[in-house]
Amino acid sequence: MAVPAAQKSEVVAKFARAKGDTGSPEVQVALLTANITNLTEHLKTHRKDYTSRRGLLVMVGQRSKLLKYLRNEHPSRYSELIEKLGLRR
Repeated sequence: MAVPAAQKSEVVAKFARAKGDTGSPEVQVALLTANITNLTEHLKTHRKDYTSRRGLLVMVGQRSKLLKYLRNEHPSRYSELIEKLGLRR
């Protein structure tokens, strides 16, 4: 369950560091978070969709790696991002 194009462009615009920025860790983490949220909702109704569940775990792992990179390299950007996304309660 991919993020719709309209929602994806909103997320990119909100988290981009400069115009046209789609590759910064902030944008990547935000897009992964949106995908994870959509897939979690899908899996609530389709409990036996094991292929999507595996995809979800891969996305969570990738997001974790990107957050670890941000935390180590740019702590201030990391704390801003997790606050905006509502991660790490």
